[in-house]
Amino acid sequence: MALPLAPSVAPTVRRLRPVQRYRLPRSLHADRAWALSRTLDEGVRDPAFRELVQQIDGSPWHPLASIDVFEDGVETFDAIITAVDAACDEVLLEMYILRDDRIGARLQQALSAAAARGVRVSVLADALGSMGTSRAFWHALEAAGITVRLFHPWWHSPLHAWRRDHRKIIVVDRAVAFAGGMNIGEEYGSAPRPARRGHETPDAFRDTFARVTGPVTAELAAVFAEGWERAGGEALPGVRPVTRTVSQAPLPVDEPAVLILDGRPGRGQPESIAVLASLVGAARERLWITTPYFAPPDGGLHILADAAKRGVDVRLLLPGRSDVPLLRHAAHGAYTRLLRAGVRVFEYEPQVLHAKTMVCDGHLSVVGSANLDFRSLWFNAECNLMIADDATGATLERQFGDDLGQAREIGLGAWRARGFWHAAGDTLARGLRVLL
Repeated sequence: MALPLAPSVAPTVRRLRPVQRYRLPRSLHADRAWALSRTLDEGVRDPAFRELVQQIDGSPWHPLASIDVFEDGVETFDAIITAVDAACDEVLLEMYILRDDRIGARLQQALSAAAARGVRVSVLADALGSMGTSRAFWHALEAAGITVRLFHPWWHSPLHAWRRDHRKIIVVDRAVAFAGGMNIGEEYGSAPRPARRGHETPDAFRDTFARVTGPVTAELAAVFAEGWERAGGEALPGVRPVTRTVSQAPLPVDEPAVLILDGRPGRGQPESIAVLASLVGAARERLWITTPYFAPPDGGLHILADAAKRGVDVRLLLPGRSDVPLLRHAAHGAYTRLLRAGVRVFEYEPQVLHAKTMVCDGHLSVVGSANLDFRSLWFNAECNLMIADDATGATLERQFGDDLGQAREIGLGAWRARGFWHAAGDTLARGLRVLL
């Protein structure tokens, strides 16, 4: 089915050439994508939705060979180590935080063993996120034959210090890949303590990660290569650049598929925002969002409120306690507007919430590294999986329901009755959201 582009949208789509993408009128781009998606008869299940997303972002939909969604850090890191232990040719690892704790040491051993087998191992970590990691850890990796690069050390590139690599990607032999919200560290539910649901430890994080196989792994390798080369790494053999094309026909709507939403300053961020806006506009029954840092622009609040007013079951799962308290207050500054529109807001209590997921109508899901705040939307390099698959949607809805069982719902009346200083702090933090 050809996408019936409205006259006001067509010129924007035709301008999606790589050298012009950063010049797009950003707010207008997202507004048009959202408005068009609201007209699709079947929402995210409409064949035209896939075409719309592909035309906005320029990325292809890949056949989804397999996917596993992890909510438990112990299981996640076991799966990662198993994949690294089976590597024959290459391991690519990109992390915002790579700690030298027990989990980092375990990974270091697996990577070193792979390098000793002749596997090419490349490790990219953000210099700011991993600033607490000792030099001895990096030196040990290099001594094992692993190539290590740090992204934007502030002492080397002070003009780019606010631009961070927030991605979490692992690609093994370009055959299996992991992506999501977990960093490498014990707090991500991965410490050797009971961390499974019902036995949570307060100092562990609640997070989500996904393992995928199939053609999408080659694109994830290309995403890694972007940050790698920006950090001074040599070009990786056989990696094709991330190309943006609107000419490829999307996969049939009944075939499970995955698309990469990645961005960094100057490439991909306006398109990723527009794709997320189109997802909200295409919601018809339910839209369930989990995010630890919620400080979107006013336009983001508007389209969520609009969805709720259209009768969509919009739910936000946000942290009851946060590792960044100021951002939690920035989220609080939006509660009244959302609650008045019918959006249901929940705060997760047992652990620090760090997962970044969306699931729409049980069919279209997003799992990745991007938060719904200005830093993720405009300044960070991020990577998200957009998955069109009923089975994955059912898994994420089940996980969301389990999390709601351990969350507190915020009511409008009680929220309005909160103390003066709390409300004043919320307003101030909301006003500072661009800087957070």
